Amino acid sequence: QVQLVESGGGLVQAGGSLRLSCAASGRTLSSWTMGWFRQAPGKEREFVASISRSVGLTSYADSVQGRFTISRDNAKNTVSLQMNSLKPEDTAIYYCAARSLYTGSIYPNEYHYWGQGTQVSVSS
Repeated sequence: QVQLVESGGGLVQAGGSLRLSCAASGRTLSSWTMGWFRQAPGKEREFVASISRSVGLTSYADSVQGRFTISRDNAKNTVSLQMNSLKPEDTAIYYCAARSLYTGSIYPNEYHYWGQGTQVSVSS
């Protein structure tokens, strides 16, 4: 089994930055395609970004394109989400997810493992 743990969430003013991290103990995340999703109260869980397990190809939701960056640090066995120019509409619980297929997916049900989430709150 894969156990994922997110960290780095918090409260920040609009225009600020946060860096989220996803770590797994006893597993090599480089062999998994990783995704970040977010869910606000009363809203559906939505795709944010993904990075493939093979050559690190990345994909982003239009709403975060140019502001967020997903990356791997294989030495630390972590996947990060750098979030810049944060907006109030970015407020949500952010989840790290993993799946075994080569390519990323925008659909939550195509990811096999999930962390418990970390809260990101952006004030105006």
